[in-house]
Amino acid sequence: MEKTKCLIIGSGPAGYTAAIYASRANIDNVLLEGIQPGGQLTVTTEIENFPGFPDGIDGFGLMENMKAQAIKFGSRVREGEITSIDLSKSPFVAEVDGDKEIEAQTVIIATGASAKYLGLADEKKYAGQGVSACATCDGFFYRNKVVAVVGGGDTACEEASYLSNIAKKVYMIVRKDYLRASQIMQKRVEEKENIEILFNCNTLGLFGENGVEGAHLVKFKGTDKEETLDIDIDGFFLAIGHKPNTDFLGGQIDLDAHGYIDVKGKSTATNVPGVFAAGDVADPTYRQAVSAAGMGCHAALDVQAYLVEKGEL
Repeated sequence: MEKTKCLIIGSGPAGYTAAIYASRANIDNVLLEGIQPGGQLTVTTEIENFPGFPDGIDGFGLMENMKAQAIKFGSRVREGEITSIDLSKSPFVAEVDGDKEIEAQTVIIATGASAKYLGLADEKKYAGQGVSACATCDGFFYRNKVVAVVGGGDTACEEASYLSNIAKKVYMIVRKDYLRASQIMQKRVEEKENIEILFNCNTLGLFGENGVEGAHLVKFKGTDKEETLDIDIDGFFLAIGHKPNTDFLGGQIDLDAHGYIDVKGKSTATNVPGVFAAGDVADPTYRQAVSAAGMGCHAALDVQAYLVEKGEL
C-alpha cells in the first residue's frame, strides 16, 4: 500500500496547482490523474485568458506544463481512477482501479464538474470545432459571428448575454415555451436586440464541412404542429448545467443543493476534518481555469495549516 501525507484526486488546474504548492511546502503528496488526465482543459483548443500567455496556449499544453512543474517539485503523479474511498477515519484509504490502495493523512478533492450534453453524436464530432460548454472560455473566437446557446435557465441567459456582446447574433434554443431563468436574467436577454429566443425547439443535430455551420432543429416536437427548421450558426454552446464529479464519495461529504461540495466559509475545508475540495467540484459560480488554480493553492495551504496544527508537519 502506497502512503502519503496528502492525496490529491484530480489533474486539472486545481489538482496540479495543489500539488505544486504542497510539494513546495515539503508535504509528501500523490496526485491521481483520473479518467481524463489534465481535466476538461485538455479538449480546449486554445486558451487566451490564462495569465502569462499573451499569445494563448492550447489546453493540453497548459496542463502538461502544470504537470511537469508539479513533478519537478516532487509530486508523485499516478495514473488511475478512484474506485472508492473510506473517509470515516484517518488515515484515509482510497482504492484505485479496484486493485491498488493509497493511505493518506489528508485528501484534496479536485475532480471537477462535467458539462451536461444533449447526447447528440454531433456534439462529439464537432468538439473543439464549434461546440463548447463555456462561453467565457471560447466566446472570443466568435466575434461578429452567429452562435446558438442551448438552455432556458439562468446559466443559459448569462451565457447568451455574455455572447451578445461579442457575437453578431445569438440564438437561444429553448425546449419549453418559457424561460426558467430568474426575472432579472429574462429581462436582460429580452432587452438585447441581437438575441433571438427560439421557444419550443429541440436540437436534432449539427452540420458543417469544416466545423459547425448550422443546426437542425425541430419545433413543437411530438405535436400536430411539429416542424423542422435549420439555422446557420458558427458556434453551438451548451448551457444546460454541470454535474460535479462526486459519485465516488458515496455520500460521505456534504454537498449543496446542486451537488457541489460544500466548503466551510472562505476555506476549502469540507465537513470531514482533513478533507478539502478545490476547483469546479466546489465552485458552481466561476468555473474558470484560473479560479480553479487559485482554489488549488488555497487547498494546499489549508492542508499545510491542518498538518501543522496536528503536529504532523
